[in-house]
Parts: sequence; C-alpha cells; structure tokens
Amino acid sequence: MGPSQEGPLPEGLSPAGKRRWAIAGRALMTLLLLGLMVTSAVLLVYVFGSCGPRHCDNPVCQDLVAQYLASGNTSVDPCSDFFSFTCRNTQGTRDSVQALLEENKNWLRRILETQSPWPPGSSKEKAFQFYSSCMDTEAIEAAGTGPLRQVIDELGGWQISGNWTFMDFNRTLTLLMSQYGHFPFFRASLRTRHSPPYTPVIEIDQPKFDVPLKQEQEQKIYAQMVREYLTYLNQLGTLLGGSPDKVQEHAGISISITSRLFQFLRPLEQQQERVVTIAQLQEIAPAIDWLSCLQATFSPMPLSPSQPLMVHDLEYLRNMSQLVGSLQLRHREFLQSHMILGLVATLSPALDSKFQAARQELNEKLMQLMKQLPVPLPPRWIKCVEDTSTFFQPTLAALFVRETFSLQTRRAALALFSDIREAWLDRIQRLPWMSEGARKEATDRVTQLQVKMGAPEWVQEPEVITQGYPEVQLGTSFLQLFLSCVRAHRARTVRSSLQRSPQHSWHQPPWGVNAYYSASDHTVVFPAGLLQPPFFHPSYPRAVNFGATGSIMANKLLHASRLLIPGGCPGCDAHGLQEMLQCLARHSTARSLPPETSFSHWHTLQEDAMDLGALAIALQAYNQKLLQHRGETTLPQLDLSPRQLFFRSYGQVMCKDPERHDPQDHHSPTPLRVHGPLSNTPAFARYFHCPQGTLMNPSSHCQLW
Repeated sequence: MGPSQEGPLPEGLSPAGKRRWAIAGRALMTLLLLGLMVTSAVLLVYVFGSCGPRHCDNPVCQDLVAQYLASGNTSVDPCSDFFSFTCRNTQGTRDSVQALLEENKNWLRRILETQSPWPPGSSKEKAFQFYSSCMDTEAIEAAGTGPLRQVIDELGGWQISGNWTFMDFNRTLTLLMSQYGHFPFFRASLRTRHSPPYTPVIEIDQPKFDVPLKQEQEQKIYAQMVREYLTYLNQLGTLLGGSPDKVQEHAGISISITSRLFQFLRPLEQQQERVVTIAQLQEIAPAIDWLSCLQATFSPMPLSPSQPLMVHDLEYLRNMSQLVGSLQLRHREFLQSHMILGLVATLSPALDSKFQAARQELNEKLMQLMKQLPVPLPPRWIKCVEDTSTFFQPTLAALFVRETFSLQTRRAALALFSDIREAWLDRIQRLPWMSEGARKEATDRVTQLQVKMGAPEWVQEPEVITQGYPEVQLGTSFLQLFLSCVRAHRARTVRSSLQRSPQHSWHQPPWGVNAYYSASDHTVVFPAGLLQPPFFHPSYPRAVNFGATGSIMANKLLHASRLLIPGGCPGCDAHGLQEMLQCLARHSTARSLPPETSFSHWHTLQEDAMDLGALAIALQAYNQKLLQHRGETTLPQLDLSPRQLFFRSYGQVMCKDPERHDPQDHHSPTPLRVHGPLSNTPAFARYFHCPQGTLMNPSSHCQLW
C-alpha cells in the first residue's frame, strides 16, 4: 500500500521517519476502525435490548409482583412441582378466589365506612345505618336478650322461661316463615322459570338442619353430633333464663323431633320432582295450612288452591305432616319450644356475643367429629358487610361498580373476551374429531352466545343509589332492624319475580367472583368482582390477563359449546373422543395427592377436559395477540419471560389448599388442576426448559383440543 493511500506525509522527514509515520498512521486507522466496531456493537445491543419486553412498573403491577412473590415458592423447580412453585409457600396455600372475594368485601367495607352525607330516608342512608348498627357491638351487648324475648312473646311465649299463651300452630308457623324467615319443617322458596312466560314458581323442599347429618354417617359419630347439638340447645335455653331441668326436657324433645324428621329424608338421587297444586298438597300433608302459610310468605304474589307447586320430596312432606299432627294433639308446648329454639339458632348472628360464642363452639366440635379443619370465626365486619350487601344489594351494587369497574376496565374485558372467542372459533375448525356439521353447529352456538360483563344495566341508573326502602324501619334495636330487613328483602324478591322479563337475571352480585354460563338464555356472565386485581387489570402485562382471566373466559366458552355433555356433539367421533378422555384419566391417576384427599377421577373428568381446553384456547389467543401487537411487558423481580408469566398467571387463579378439597366438587384437587393441563401442553415444557420425563414434561400428551 503506497504512502499516498495513507495521506500526505509531512515535509522534511528522513526515510526512517517517513516509515515510522506510515506505521503510526496505519495503527491510528486500526484503532479508529476498532472504535467504530465497538460503538456499533453497543448500539446494536441497545437497539435489540430495547425491543425485548419492558418491565411494568406502575403501582398495580408492583402490587401484583408482591402477591406473586408471597404466594409461591420460587426455590422449587417448576418442572417438578409447578403447583408449589406458584401456590405453596411456608405458610401453606392461599385460596386465590377466596382472597379476591375477601378483597371485594373490603371494598364494600371501605364504601360503608366512608363518612359522607346521604339524603334522609334514602337507600344509602338505610344501608349505612344498618352497617353502623351491626358494627355497634356495645349497643347489642347492652340490649342483651331483651329484643329476643320480645320476639318470643310475639310468638306466644314458651314454657322454658316464661308464660306460654297457646296460639294456633299454623298461626305460629306462618309468623315464623313470613316475619322471621325461619322454616322449621320444610323450605319454601321462589324460583323464576327460565323460559317464557317467565312466571315464578314456589318450590317446597326438605328443611336445612343445624347439624350436618348424612345418611351414610356412622352411628357412633351421629350419636356424638346429637349430643353436641343437645348441649347447644341447652345453652340457648339457659341464656334465655330457663331452669336447667325444664331446658333439658324441652331440648331433648326438640332433638327427638329433629331425629324423626331426619329419618324421613331420602337421598337426593331417590327424590323425584313433582308438580302438585296447593289443594292437592293440603290433602297429602293436612297438618300444614299451606295456602295461609305460603300466601303470607310470598305476598304480594296472589295464590289460590289451584296454584301449582314444585315439590322435591312428596313422601317426606307426608310423613312430616303425620308427625306434626300427632305432636299438636299431645305435645303442643314441646312443638312450640322446638320451633322457637330453631328460630333462636337462626337469629344467633344478630344476637349478642354469648349466643354467637355458643354457635361457634358447636361448629368447631362438629368439624372435629367430621375430621375437617375448623373454620375460624370471621371478623365482625365481614358478617356486617355480608348482611348489608344482601339486604341493600341494589344500592351497594351501584356504589361498588362506580368504585371498582371503570369504563376502561369494561372495554378491556370485552376486548379480551373477543380475542378468546376468536381463538376458539379458529380452533373449532381444526379439531379432528368433529364433523363438518358439528363444526357449523358449534360455531353457531359460539357466535350466538350473549355476554354480560361487570353488572346488570340498571346498576348505572342514578336513582338506584337514592331510591328508598320504605319497608325497612330503623328500629330501637339491631335485632328489630335485622328482622325488618329480612321482611323487606323477601318482599322485594317476590315483586322482582312477578315482573316478567326476557332479560337475563343475574345469579351473582357485582362483587361476586364466580363466572358462569346460563343455559336457559345462552349467556355467559363475568361479574365485576372477578375482573379485579390480581386476576385482571387494563394496565397488566397481556400475559397476566390472558393467562388468568382469559383462561376463565375460555372455560365458560367451552361450557357454552356443550361438546362434552352426552348428546352434545352428535356428529363427533365418539370413539376417538372417549379414547382422549381415557388418556386424561390415566394421566390424572398417575399423579400423587396429599393423604386423605378424596375424589373420583371419573367424576371430574369432564371438568379436567374443560381446563385443558381453556388453557389451549387462552394460549392461542395470547400468541395471536403478540403477532398483531408487539411490545409486551413483563413483571420485575420474577425473572419470567412473557410466556412463562402467562403460565404462572394461569396457575395462580387455581391456587387452593388441597387439604380443604370438597369431595363433591366437580373439579379435581388443585394440584391436579394445575399440573394436568400444563403437563399436557408442550409449550409449557418448551418455555420452562423442562427435561423429558419430568412431571411437567411427560413422555406422552393427551391431544384433545
């Protein structure tokens, strides 16, 4: 390379100097090129690094990180135990859905404890006054048994602790049912028909017993339960001033009546629903004045002897009537005591602490006998919030939605559901076990499905908060106020049932956390209480919303498609479908569970299949969203990629203590609900780098969806 290519040389240099200058020039050029290369590399790292997922660092994401870190155990290998990795820390396993419900109740508590003016006589005033009275335990304790004694006197008194004025049995029963919400011998409730003409129907069913008796219980355990309940009834009578001997006698007869009624019960599978008129039921069970009792209970609903009733166990009612009739002839005073003791037990949450302590002691002993973990007595505010939300649901619904469910949240939830639905429609076209006719039918069902998000439309009406509750009277004691609310609530329920409407009737209040599918009007419902942190927020990374709430939405879509119910997919390959379900059953039985966890693999198989399908649909929808809209975010401190965060969020909503699993639950115990779908999803093993043969990356997968 000639010197001219290096640039002009300074004049007056010797040949050796010229050579040294040329070498220095070449070295300088080399350093310049190296600097350019390093700068370019740094720039490329910055550019490509900035294209990766950014951390979501807003307050709601910071709260979510704290919850995720507190709930699981990141020291556990996710490939060997993803349930513990996600759900189980040193303190045990927290129920994610129950925790969300408690947070929603906390929202209601904050609303009810806000000191703000309200219009006199308005629904808001009465709701806030009820909550305040419920929380005023000093006033409740000071009142003692006085308000309850007044109620007993209105019912004619009893021999246990005072004079008994004989009243007609059916008059007392009518008062108990209509004024106090107590049903000692049978249950009567109102249900609206789910098809035209949407008229209400009265259902007559077996009573609820304070002791959780079951037909299959051992005689020894049954006897112990009876003894504990007898002790409880003795406590009630003593608290109301009865002498020990008389209380013991009347409590013993009451236990005997309960035992006889229990013997008349038939298991649910042996019951047969029948429609009979009031007049026909009067002939079958003549000890009850059915028309008078039901007319007073369901006023202002007009009734007549020709009114049809839905009866669940006619034989029980026949035997119950014979027992009541014989007691009226020989032991009217004991029949009266039995009804009043049951009423006192029903009203115990509205009474002073001595009654509540007796009830809690009974519950704890019964749990021990059934070898179940005792349920601690919840804080007073929870019971007060629950009662206020029951009696003043329209008012609190409007206030809750105003505080927690913005228009932005609703739009984001609807957009998420739309993405999930599109993914399911696309997947239907590729399921190998479906015929073309079955695909079209399933597609039509999905496209015709109605979706309700957040709360009923009437919640947004301004007058909901200001309208009054004329039936609610602010009495001199909390018990009087409580009973006034019981009567007002029943009257509103009846009036609402009499208003025939094709509109969907919500089965969940806005603060509820259970999404559901209503087959009668082909509608899926997602209450505002479910669409809350940590399950959903518009500012969350998309991986969280699709993994948590998206999988719930997909699950309800699968229920609405009705493909797995008997006869739900007549054009499908039944043999191939059954083989894939058997594959799921084999995978389920191969996994270990905590000792004493009782459930049936086949009983839960359909729900297991729904869980697997919901995960597949939600993951597909999330992947499609990433293709359409780049720029995903993730959560700091968790060291999870977006798709790992998707799976973590899916598992998070399943968290529940497996030791508290209800054998009657249609779902598998939580570890199986987490591990089953994820281990049958190859993408999980790929993104978590699980070696072949680990729990979460088995040698074979069940390809159902």
